[in-house]
Amino acid sequence: MADIIQFKKKKPFDKNKGHTLCKRGFHKWEIVKDQQFDTKQGKLVTVYQCKRCGATKNEAH
Repeated sequence: MADIIQFKKKKPFDKNKGHTLCKRGFHKWEIVKDQQFDTKQGKLVTVYQCKRCGATKNEAH
């Protein structure tokens, strides 16, 4: 006889886990240490990246 495998059914909260906050503007920003200097403007730049969705934003100093 064969073994029967039960498939997991995705629930709505599992499907959108981590993305609903970002869609509403509540990102979880982290500083990216790799890029700190902008050569075109000649200024220090802080690059932020969201932990959940991967969106980026820049802040010039």
